[in-house]
Amino acid sequence: MFKEFIGKTVVNAIKYIVLDIITILLSYYLTIAVLQFADYSINLEEVGKALLIIIPAKIVVYIIFGVYRILTKYTGFEDILKFSFLAILTNVVIVVVMALGHFTFLTKTSYIFITTIEIAGLALPRVFRRAYRTLMSQFKWLRTVGSRTLIIGAGEAGEMVLKEIFKNKDLNNIPVAFVDDNEDKFGRRLMGVEVVGTLSEIDAVIEKYKIEEVIIAVRHMNQQKQIDLVNHLIDFGVTVKKINLIEDFSTNKLKTKLIDINVEELLNRDVIKLDNEGINEFIKDKVILVTGGGGSIGSELCRQIFNLNPTKLVIFDIYENNAYDIQMELQRLVKKHPENKYPILEVRIGSVYNRTRLEEIFKEFKPNVVFHAAAYKHVPLMEDSAVESVRTNVLGTFNAAQLSTKYGVEKFVLISSDKAVRSTNVMGACKRLAEMVIEMEQKRSNTKFSAVRFGNVLGSNGSVIPLFKKQIADGGPVTVTHKDITRYFMTIPEAVSLILQCAVYADKAELFILDMGEPVRIYDLAEKMIKLAGLKPNVDIDIEITGLRPGEKLYEELLVDTNSEQLQKTQNTRIFKESTHDTHLGEIRFLDLITQFEHLTNDEVKEKVSELVGTYQFKKPN
Repeated sequence: MFKEFIGKTVVNAIKYIVLDIITILLSYYLTIAVLQFADYSINLEEVGKALLIIIPAKIVVYIIFGVYRILTKYTGFEDILKFSFLAILTNVVIVVVMALGHFTFLTKTSYIFITTIEIAGLALPRVFRRAYRTLMSQFKWLRTVGSRTLIIGAGEAGEMVLKEIFKNKDLNNIPVAFVDDNEDKFGRRLMGVEVVGTLSEIDAVIEKYKIEEVIIAVRHMNQQKQIDLVNHLIDFGVTVKKINLIEDFSTNKLKTKLIDINVEELLNRDVIKLDNEGINEFIKDKVILVTGGGGSIGSELCRQIFNLNPTKLVIFDIYENNAYDIQMELQRLVKKHPENKYPILEVRIGSVYNRTRLEEIFKEFKPNVVFHAAAYKHVPLMEDSAVESVRTNVLGTFNAAQLSTKYGVEKFVLISSDKAVRSTNVMGACKRLAEMVIEMEQKRSNTKFSAVRFGNVLGSNGSVIPLFKKQIADGGPVTVTHKDITRYFMTIPEAVSLILQCAVYADKAELFILDMGEPVRIYDLAEKMIKLAGLKPNVDIDIEITGLRPGEKLYEELLVDTNSEQLQKTQNTRIFKESTHDTHLGEIRFLDLITQFEHLTNDEVKEKVSELVGTYQFKKPN
């Protein structure tokens, strides 16, 4: 295979060497013909002798400068510049040698014609192959079924999109037109595709050209403008993609990728402002332990912490595949940016409810800060597995809290949930019980314990968005439990950034609450996701109402009530602190629960939890 490749490369190089020799000969003899026509006297014998030296010398220069290593099917403007530079350089040298040596086989001005012909002869055979491939690609488009595509932005990014469509066989796009707000570009063509209007005329353009897909090729578009634009486009029933530029570290060049617009990007959210200096100072030079470090929140915690210069980051998770994925991701980051300083990365497998294993981790690494993200979070599943909810969410927290005290952890941050507020399900009640556990531990510990309570995170494992994506890919139906059900949402990076900020603020036994913004109607979310796929809700994809599940609320509790006397503002407008807690944990009953729960039935565990968490009312079924 390698020998075959080398053989083809050599044959190709010889072919172009022969073409270049012919080009040089033509450049001289065409120039001689013009000069003779103008009655200039030329000594052809002297010209022939000179060419015996000039031609080999030029070919050697071309070889040295890599002209014959260029892939001709990708010949670009930069390569043409190289041909031109080499032709000019070598001919300037020849003219200088003629002047110094008093050679008179040609006039010096004749080299203007020679150089022009030579550049054309060098470039045309190489450009011809690429032009032929481009024309053939366009011809194939005309014979195949593809998405009639409108590209927004006829600049550098728009050109990159076209090139990607040309060379990527997996893309089934037929570029039909550009729109661009620069009026000077109207009527012009970029690689054969015409600029037909502005963004303000996009409705008419979509209708006139029967557009099926729109690609946003603007590198720096205002976030709100992009949100408004995409929301407007999906009402036409077209799919929308955007350009994503990825740095190729092997070549130091940007690679073009066309990606779908995510529904998360369409949420009109305020920019979160953080005390980056305070967060950096808090994490820097510390040993950080993240339990549940492979999960949705835990892995994002690891990503953000990894860039904040801790001494060591320890990822602890029961699920080896998740732990492995985040480990590989962070190790790739180190290889891509060897110039940056990164912490020592340690990954360990085990469960927080296994106290012996968890203590091994504390003993080995002696963490300064613990982010406790290990938990079960699925409400319906935990209704049928209450024992496991207590095992991980309650006993696991109890173990981690006690070991934090024993091994002198500076700060412990519990990742809680809005489901803990007046919970109607055992998962939320166990989360509230976990909050009460760290309040109890705080009374006998020098560790600063705190909990962060927030709502649903967009795109997390098991959340509604991945479910809807799978259902749409399967052709539907998309299932919604109730047409009026609403939920508070936050993106994973947003939530994790605020968790880190809370950790900085934490002093002793605080309960931090994140402002999730306005609630989102799940039915509207389903409609928007179907439209993003270029489909029509309840026409192409049905939305099916399935009914509320056990323990599920129609409306979630308002996390942040700015009129509440129990909430105190912090330096960050998105973070509030609850000043009083609703109950005191009965330690005897609690110890009875965590020592006996494995021997209880599902309903008996719920009854025990309801005795400890007064806001959770469990009614045993008849």
